[in-house]
Amino acid sequence: MENPMIWLSSPHPSGNEQKYIDEAFNLRRLFAFGENINGFENDLENYLGQGVYVAAFNSGTSAIHMALILLGVTNGDEVICQSLTFAASANPILYLGAKPVFVGSEPQTWNMCPDALEAAIKDRIAKGKKPKAIIAVHLYGMPYKADEINTIAKIYGLPVIEDSAEALGSTYKGIKCGTLGDISILSFNGNKIITTASGGGLVSKDPKVKERAIFLASQAKDPAPHYQHSQVGYNYRISNINAGIGRGQIEVLQDYINLRRNNHIFYSELFSGERYIKLLTEPDTDFYSNYWLTTLTMNDSNKTSEALRLFLANMNIETRPVWKPLHLQPVFESCDYYGDNCAEDVFNTGLCMPSGSNLTDEEKQRITHAFTAWKNTV
Repeated sequence: MENPMIWLSSPHPSGNEQKYIDEAFNLRRLFAFGENINGFENDLENYLGQGVYVAAFNSGTSAIHMALILLGVTNGDEVICQSLTFAASANPILYLGAKPVFVGSEPQTWNMCPDALEAAIKDRIAKGKKPKAIIAVHLYGMPYKADEINTIAKIYGLPVIEDSAEALGSTYKGIKCGTLGDISILSFNGNKIITTASGGGLVSKDPKVKERAIFLASQAKDPAPHYQHSQVGYNYRISNINAGIGRGQIEVLQDYINLRRNNHIFYSELFSGERYIKLLTEPDTDFYSNYWLTTLTMNDSNKTSEALRLFLANMNIETRPVWKPLHLQPVFESCDYYGDNCAEDVFNTGLCMPSGSNLTDEEKQRITHAFTAWKNTV
């Protein structure tokens, strides 16, 4: 009998979600407003701290789009964006007719390189095109070097959009990711550390930013007894049902963080004797990662990440290559790039391992046996 699939990062219902969903059904609040939305936003604000305000959206992508709108990005502008990330970090730049300028990674966190960022800003200014904003990403839950990025951004007067889609629960110097940017975004997609099935959030320390975001995300309806619109709006609010799922999920967030961090320990022990394998690990105590995904690089011409991926796939174990840098993607081929080959090297040698908070001991044994079998074939 074939073994069931071990997924990379599958949804992990806690059982707490149903009470909020039932309440919404009982009250017939099946819309993009209701008690669950308000409650979920309050839960997130209390969890993140730092006096933030959260607007719950239907995706992290829509939250990035809204952040760019709120910062005044328009047609012809340039926005600096981390290259080693999912395309959703940069696609909203194109939605607005603006152009991404990509910045490479540094090897400690795989995130935006501060030196390359400053070089990009200086060069764009010298060319008469000062960027409008910076999008920095906490890749796979690993915090980026926020102090250095924010210092550079402040010197040149640029706002930072903190893409914390993968980093809910991670911290930098004890401060929660999702509160480190001028505007921050979250994602609650089905594969994230907690999920609303589909959802996201926009985070700001300014209540007026939250108010404005909700107005625009709710079709920009003017206060009138009829439908009146003076501005272009968007259908970006989360539903009361999805927010109810989120309320149940956030109750177990710390448990899920602990489980994913335990997965990282499991892989650290599994690969401890393999010198050609290097896990992405917290550089020092300033960085606390939720280890949304445990990721690694393999530097051996005979033992490649792609060979391991294919071998594990044949054993119904899902792994995935690291994000392909956006400056190498066909859709962004006309965009400028600043940085060295770090991001490309990580892509060429990297692999994401099964990391769900619902990864069982039995599944870990299967992964161990599969890796041992693979080593014996190469």
